[in-house]
Amino acid sequence: MDLETTDILISGGGVAGLAAACAFGSAGFSVIVVDPAPPVTDGAAEGADLRTTAFLQPSRTVLEQAGLWDRLAPHASALQVMQIVDAGGAEPVARVQKAFDAQDISDAPFGWNLPNWLLRREFLSRISELENVEFRSGVGTKSVLTRQSEARVTLTDGARISSRLLIAADGRNSPVREAVGIDATTTRYGQKALAFAVTHPIPHENVSTEIHRSGGPFTLVPLPDRDGSPCSAIVWMERGPEAMRLANLPEEEFEAEMNARSTGLLGPLKLASRRSVWPIISQIAERMWAERTALIAEAAHVVPPIGAQGLNMSLGDVRVLLELAQENPGELGSTKMLETYHRRRHPEVKLRVSGIDMLNRASMADAQPLRDARAQGLKALYGFAPVRKSLMRLGLGVR
Repeated sequence: MDLETTDILISGGGVAGLAAACAFGSAGFSVIVVDPAPPVTDGAAEGADLRTTAFLQPSRTVLEQAGLWDRLAPHASALQVMQIVDAGGAEPVARVQKAFDAQDISDAPFGWNLPNWLLRREFLSRISELENVEFRSGVGTKSVLTRQSEARVTLTDGARISSRLLIAADGRNSPVREAVGIDATTTRYGQKALAFAVTHPIPHENVSTEIHRSGGPFTLVPLPDRDGSPCSAIVWMERGPEAMRLANLPEEEFEAEMNARSTGLLGPLKLASRRSVWPIISQIAERMWAERTALIAEAAHVVPPIGAQGLNMSLGDVRVLLELAQENPGELGSTKMLETYHRRRHPEVKLRVSGIDMLNRASMADAQPLRDARAQGLKALYGFAPVRKSLMRLGLGVR
């Protein structure tokens, strides 16, 4: 096949890869995106990603620049309050309940929550509007050869593409990261997460709630009403065997355990989707660049789903790469540009991966003295207003 050329080749058509394609395409760069798995854009279809993403305030700017925000806003649920509940006493009831309100630091909500399958649908719709962006479904990256002036990639369908910048957005087991010889450090917790949607009689009032007992947090995130009933997305983290036991329970038994774990904050929860299960790890690449190659999203960093950090870190990667590309388009993919990208992103990524690792280990605590210490720590952090506000700004990724 003839050699094709493009400014940017993105390996990976998940949410992060498609967002990057929209961002760079809207900025005028030519982009080809490839992914071996056809995207599932219907929440009821087999293989649909039932997880949700909470876009925090800084990510909205990236989405606006990419021409995506106006598409997403009608479907989004605002996250005005982020509540942390400790239910680590002898009985699974809320014993410490602290609310962090966005109005203490901003006129806007903390963020906006949307289903991942819907994000894929809207991102692909935006790509269809961009003549300089092409999405190739069912095609993956077969081999990578980089030179000082280009990355030359062979795809699984035999196509050969020369790009000035190769972006690896191909997941935690990134073929591109492996091809360019970048190692990653992985931490395994023995945890899995169940993701599903529920309806409930008590409105969520745009409050996102993390309930901590043991095994990991049980998180309820607001969604738009479903069939006239308040609706929330849930991510329920447990140790692996327990997560699989829960996933395989009959619906009635699962709902009973789910309601016990929720401490009844929103009344009786009713399952409103199928259950999906995801492995939980932390992972960080030793560096975020190689010759003509930038690592973003889970190719560069993976964190447990705590504090809505994962995809927002990914959009932080996109934001910095796009800023550097626009500052000097002639340097797109150069060593100077990519070294700067690494310097700007890697220290912050390491800090967030380490911080979320500590939070996850605290949430997993089984021993009663450790759970009591966690509850006292929550009280202390919340009780001092300057510290509380600083933590909220840090969580948002703003200073």
